[in-house]
Amino acid sequence: MRQLADIPHPDAKITLFSWNGKYLIKLEKGPFEQTYKVSEMDVTSEDDVRALLDEEFVAAAVLRFTQMRHDLQAAFERHDIY
Repeated sequence: MRQLADIPHPDAKITLFSWNGKYLIKLEKGPFEQTYKVSEMDVTSEDDVRALLDEEFVAAAVLRFTQMRHDLQAAFERHDIY
């Protein structure tokens, strides 16, 4: 796996990788991460992948991090794990 770029964003760490014929977009916030795989056949360049990372996409991912935190906390509570 080859790291192509760190993409600055105030709400999440965003890293772009190239691996096995795919671009991987990795977003991290705290203990959570999301990875999106985009086939190199579906885009013409790394710039196309960067274009996907518009504010709407990143805002939805950040909201998903909130839901992930909620889901994990709910699982802890269901099983009385604190």
